[in-house]
Amino acid sequence: MNTNNLPHIVIIGAGFAGIETARGLSNAPVRITLIDKHNHHLFQPLLYQVAIAGLVPSQIAYPVRTIFRKQKNLTFQMGEVSSIDLDEKFIKLNGSIIAYDYLVLAVGGRTNFFGFDAIEKDGFQLKDLETAVKTRNHLLSMFERASIEGDAEKSKALLTFVIVGGGPTGVETAGALGELISHVMVKDFPQLDVNDTRVVLLEASAHLIGPYPDELRKATEKLLRRKNVDVRLNTKLESFTGQRVTLGDGIQIETSTVIWTAGVKATEIVDGLGVQQASGGRVCVEPTLQLPGRPETFVIGDAAFLTENGSPLPMLSTVAIQQGKSAAQNIRRMLNGSPLIPFRYKDPGLLATIGRNAAVARIGGISFSGFIAWVIWVFLHIYRIIGFRNRIVVMFNWAWDYFFYDNQVRLITKE
Repeated sequence: MNTNNLPHIVIIGAGFAGIETARGLSNAPVRITLIDKHNHHLFQPLLYQVAIAGLVPSQIAYPVRTIFRKQKNLTFQMGEVSSIDLDEKFIKLNGSIIAYDYLVLAVGGRTNFFGFDAIEKDGFQLKDLETAVKTRNHLLSMFERASIEGDAEKSKALLTFVIVGGGPTGVETAGALGELISHVMVKDFPQLDVNDTRVVLLEASAHLIGPYPDELRKATEKLLRRKNVDVRLNTKLESFTGQRVTLGDGIQIETSTVIWTAGVKATEIVDGLGVQQASGGRVCVEPTLQLPGRPETFVIGDAAFLTENGSPLPMLSTVAIQQGKSAAQNIRRMLNGSPLIPFRYKDPGLLATIGRNAAVARIGGISFSGFIAWVIWVFLHIYRIIGFRNRIVVMFNWAWDYFFYDNQVRLITKE
């Protein structure tokens, strides 16, 4: 059979949404070109574990070509799309032009610094492997520098770590960093006084993990404070000089480390589409996940803006996974001439870990906190990691860390 005569589907993005769309079209009578600027799929919910030296990058990333090795109707191309022509139905990739019959934009999001240029320049973020490794190198370097610093005040500043944003990523990073300091770094650097280290978590609103029920918000704050995290609610960041943080109330904190987890927005490529965008630059889509007036174009994952029950769907991996499956089903229906099905998000629950042996969860209308929630979190995250080998390695790492309060990946490497 001449495969060139088959409908051509271009999927941009090999994140959760793009991967699920491609998988959902396995064995369909189509040609698929999957494009991503990286050659790997990244399990982003565990990026913070790389940043705090809990996991190495290869444990949360998997080669795209390996994932789809057996899917005969798919070709992967590594590269960055420079432009999209929705009228003529083609994209530009690395100087070449690729035409499509159906387009799936699963381009994900990027960090939203809300105009804080200094944070973008001198701060740290957790968006991809490069930024996570950069953050890890910096954190470990601060302890190395503090260990030889003769000035006590300068040493304290080096060992002060400010995390901005009290959402799940900020909470998880703060909890894990607090544990790394109290259980691991204190042994690696016995000459340092652990009391000189500070982990400060800033949240502009009155609550941590805003979408969660009130009992879990309170449990999260309590668990973090037990891990010596300085939680500051109703506190906005005013400025950062690279050496000093100024808060909205005028208080200043001497630090060289600000980790920004406070916002996400759609990637740049959607800004040039000339379509309606909502908050965070997300593209407004039909309930079927199609662009209004362009039925051959689907937008899914973090780049898509869709409301349910009056509220926009959150930018979560669970939403992206379900939308990827839905997009694949609707493309199959279009090929068969069947009516499309509107997307409905099935909320699997809420989960966030606050370090070793502690997490908060709400599943099936029931709230958990502490060890039980942590076990649920570990099981679900390991189950969702692509690649059986990766699951075993991650499970071994966490088991070792759990029983021995240690890990093996505190490496400062070239970025």
